[in-house]
Amino acid sequence: MRLHDPNIRTFASDNYAGALPEVLAAITDANGGHQIAYGEDDYTARLGEVVRAELGERAEVFPVFNGTGANVTALTALLPRWGAVIATGSAHIHTDEGGAPERVSGLKLLVVPGEDGRLTPAAIETEAWGWGDEHRPQPLAVSITQSTELGTVYTPEQVRAVADFAHERGMAVHMDGARIWNAAAALGLPLRDFTADAGVDVLSLGGTKNGLLGAEAIVVLDPDRVDGLVYLRKLNMQLSSKMRFASAQLLALFEDGLGVRTAAHANAMAARLRAALEPLDGVGFAYPTQANAVFARIDPAAADRVRERYRFYDWDRAHHEVRWMCAFDTTEQDVDDFVAAVRAAL
Repeated sequence: MRLHDPNIRTFASDNYAGALPEVLAAITDANGGHQIAYGEDDYTARLGEVVRAELGERAEVFPVFNGTGANVTALTALLPRWGAVIATGSAHIHTDEGGAPERVSGLKLLVVPGEDGRLTPAAIETEAWGWGDEHRPQPLAVSITQSTELGTVYTPEQVRAVADFAHERGMAVHMDGARIWNAAAALGLPLRDFTADAGVDVLSLGGTKNGLLGAEAIVVLDPDRVDGLVYLRKLNMQLSSKMRFASAQLLALFEDGLGVRTAAHANAMAARLRAALEPLDGVGFAYPTQANAVFARIDPAAADRVRERYRFYDWDRAHHEVRWMCAFDTTEQDVDDFVAAVRAAL
């Protein structure tokens, strides 16, 4: 039974898109017969092999259900009860996870300004102090988002600068990779170049925003940095019984470069959207467009007229900022039609 019009597109979120055909095929291929539950299946074993090949021989992968679960469980494994995490004010763990890191894990978030969404050593330094002070939560980890919540991308050198600064002070490095495939496509580099090889200790490997169905993963790049993750995944209600279906989906993104190809398309549609809007009077831009997000400034009345046809979100209504997202299934015609709607609204 189909209850929606499959021809409708929005520019609200890449989460609105459906599943990649290759992912649906992977689920079908993983179906049939019996496989041992809770991760002792052939697909999860193969995923471990692929992740080690892509991200380093010490890498360990733990499939989970969603990005919040990946972030919270990963950070819990990195920190003692008294630990704190330094992140930017735009980080998803601070703005969009319902307080889950602090409520579920009990950790403290120390929020600092970012540069176009990126965490920098200088910003970390403002909260990287007070070790041994019983009155202060101990800053023991940093979390960076790739690509950032503002649609920008860290270069490997920028990740390395953050990691070196953190490690020199005894802090671990977590990467929220909800849109990591978009970052890989934008950089034209393998995942390993800006994760394991750049000093990241634990990665939340995204999938939902690039065409998967309830499948993400925690990838431990430095096993010496974490403790008890095999227990914490269950404790945090992120252990899938029929894990073969999550693992099969994640495997699909690695197969023949699917994850990078589809993310590159989403990035290209965002670039097309921005290029078409830049000449228009009445449209400005808040941040560089490096991945699949366009952050624009437009009169709220005009934005609301566009919303009569297309759904999208205000980012900062006080400053007239909106966010327009492209996905793996956004077409050139979708972009051109949306630009025409914006032009008409202006």
